[in-house]
Amino acid sequence: MTQPKCPLLQGITVTEVFRNLAPSVLYEHAIRYEKKASIAENGALVAYSGEKTGRSPKDKRVVRHPDSEKDIWWGPVNIPCDEHTFAINRQRALDYLNTRDRLYCFDGFAGWDPKYRIKVRVICSRPYHALFMHTMLIRPTRDELTSFGEPDFVIYNAGEFPANRLTTGMGSTTSVDLSIEEKELVILGTEYAGEMKKGVFTVANYLGPKRGLLSMHCSATADKETGASSLLFGLSGTGKTTLSADPKRHLIGDDEHCWSDEGIFNIEGGCYAKAINLTSESEPDIFQALRFGAVLENVVLGEHHDVDFKDTSITQNTRGAYPIEFIANAKIPCVAGHPTDIIFLTCDAFGVLPPVSSLSPAHAMYHFISGYTAKVAGTEMGVNEPQATFSPCFGGPFLVWHPSKYAELLAEKMTKHNSRLWMVNTGWSGGAHGVGKRISLKNTRAIIDAIHNGSIATAKREKDPVFGFDIMTDVPGVPGEILRPRNSWADKAAYDATAKKLAGLFNRNFELYASGVTAEVLAAAPRI
Repeated sequence: MTQPKCPLLQGITVTEVFRNLAPSVLYEHAIRYEKKASIAENGALVAYSGEKTGRSPKDKRVVRHPDSEKDIWWGPVNIPCDEHTFAINRQRALDYLNTRDRLYCFDGFAGWDPKYRIKVRVICSRPYHALFMHTMLIRPTRDELTSFGEPDFVIYNAGEFPANRLTTGMGSTTSVDLSIEEKELVILGTEYAGEMKKGVFTVANYLGPKRGLLSMHCSATADKETGASSLLFGLSGTGKTTLSADPKRHLIGDDEHCWSDEGIFNIEGGCYAKAINLTSESEPDIFQALRFGAVLENVVLGEHHDVDFKDTSITQNTRGAYPIEFIANAKIPCVAGHPTDIIFLTCDAFGVLPPVSSLSPAHAMYHFISGYTAKVAGTEMGVNEPQATFSPCFGGPFLVWHPSKYAELLAEKMTKHNSRLWMVNTGWSGGAHGVGKRISLKNTRAIIDAIHNGSIATAKREKDPVFGFDIMTDVPGVPGEILRPRNSWADKAAYDATAKKLAGLFNRNFELYASGVTAEVLAAAPRI
């Protein structure tokens, strides 16, 4: 509906402001007004984010303010800017938005538990962005929209317009600025839709600990009979979204959750899955979810508007966003009981870590703060061998407090609710990338099944001499020869040398956090 000089939007003077349009209308607007936007054969809207096809973490800024500065983990994740700089960028965004013929507003919720949900307002100039946030936030009912009132957080997306790089503190023409006190996020110089999604998550990561919530970068499923949940942490490419699409369990969410005194709840109303090499055979739930009402981002279309999921000529970071109810086994509302199991996923391209191991509380804290995975050779210029990547709490770019804050909350909650801790390697076995083989999805799913049905809890195990955790050596449906990583290598000396190298990388990374943890956690470090 059109709202003249919409009174809901402070600073907006454009007459044509469309609030919470239906997906069908946003499709029409996208086809009419977007550059290159089209409808794929599967019915999804295909849109393009321009030059930026991923997040710009070096251009993220947080306003340093006396009320919150002691809470913030300042540094390369949270780069400070002053209030004046934020005001300049905010005004620049408003000035640009007010030059548009039409704007789009979406009001939605972050957090499925009404006790903790955040009211979010998104103001943007691209219908693709409005539809994206329609999928990613929780969509209000008509009555909820009527009584929505003042938002708790506002996003001004003027990404088509650049930041002024001469403005104090700017590193480029891209700027993503968060003010906790103003409760606003301002986006300039990037049209990548994921900046909005992760902006909301960053706010949840700040507010969560203040409310006694553990905000988590993880997927979650629940037992269909008991309602007890399971959490899967992992960085991009480790299988977090794929493994949460489990037809035997309810899906709670694929990416962002909170753990409260009552249980867990999803922060989002949708999923944002990687689309590279997607097939109906490998991931049928995600494949069928990319239909009318979904957004495909930066994919390549064929002559007949069929999607070539293998084509990475635009970016390897092709994505699909869809409402969570598009997954048949999703539980609505997306809430569940306390987790019986917590799983840390890692894609170990060194081929050192076992397919599954059991972690003590101290090992859990060590590996949670470490947040390890690895890049494989050939994925980036100059990467000729596996490279370790560490991201604290498996979500470093989105943390606001120091990682120890989230680790303490995890330790407190898992102890209180007797959660079991596991590490599952979805990477390589029998050698590093280029020598060994990727652990099959079939075997990984069998491991996850054994965790969920409890059969692995009493399975045989042995101590890893370097990393100190328990290697599970007998898992139903998984070949025994791959469960002990050293035994799967033809060259045992090469394994020992690679394990020593990886252990050293862990230890050097943890030096950043050693002063803030207990002696017990320090003792959980790998031994060289």
